[in-house]
Amino acid sequence: MAVRYYRELINFCAHTLHDRDAAKDVVQEAYARFVVLARSQVVEEPRALLYKVARNLMLDQARRQRVRDHDSLDALAESDQPQARADWQPDTAAEGHECARHMLAVIDALPPRCREAFVLNRFEGLSHQEVADRMGISRNMVAQHVVRALLACKACDERLRGTPAVRAAD
Repeated sequence: MAVRYYRELINFCAHTLHDRDAAKDVVQEAYARFVVLARSQVVEEPRALLYKVARNLMLDQARRQRVRDHDSLDALAESDQPQARADWQPDTAAEGHECARHMLAVIDALPPRCREAFVLNRFEGLSHQEVADRMGISRNMVAQHVVRALLACKACDERLRGTPAVRAAD
């Protein structure tokens, strides 16, 4: 169905890029991405999606070319230099892994029923009522389990950040 837009999309890209061969490459990549998207979701407007993907590919290509047009990154103004995402920095990534490891240890240390209710609610996205039905307990009990787990996670986060934990009254 989307094949009927092939020539039209090539013409659009060629007009923008001023290079028919480059336009064919962009369209080929757009169709490849379209196929992947169409497998995972219903595409009601294939033409619009193809144009959007092609437009985004051309913008990405232009951004990459703008960086490559310079002899060195040092010649670029600091505001134009490409920046790696902060969470890709080694220190930040290691810190994130360490935090995740501690949080998982806290969750693993919860009583079994509390952990089960928390995981079903927070990780599997079930509502309190759905968790209660699955576990054969009341909705209020699910809420208590989830709050207990959240407090344990909050205390872990506060320990990791070095902020004092505020204890709730028992």
